[in-house]
Amino acid sequence: MYVIKVKGIAKIPDYVQLRDEKFTLLAYFRVDRPDKSLEKLGLAEKQDYIMELIRDLPFGQIQKLEI
Repeated sequence: MYVIKVKGIAKIPDYVQLRDEKFTLLAYFRVDRPDKSLEKLGLAEKQDYIMELIRDLPFGQIQKLEI
């Protein structure tokens, strides 16, 4: 799985994309509201780990997520 952090512009907030190995979009959520999206993917118990990784990730960079 891959994580991409997207910088928002003006009134559009920052978003996170989660993509699979084929880069198919699995989830797209606001940085400040990951709960429902991660829960739908079955990653609710890994939320703290994922959000810590996202906080340190620069905008526009792709990071492989090992879960």
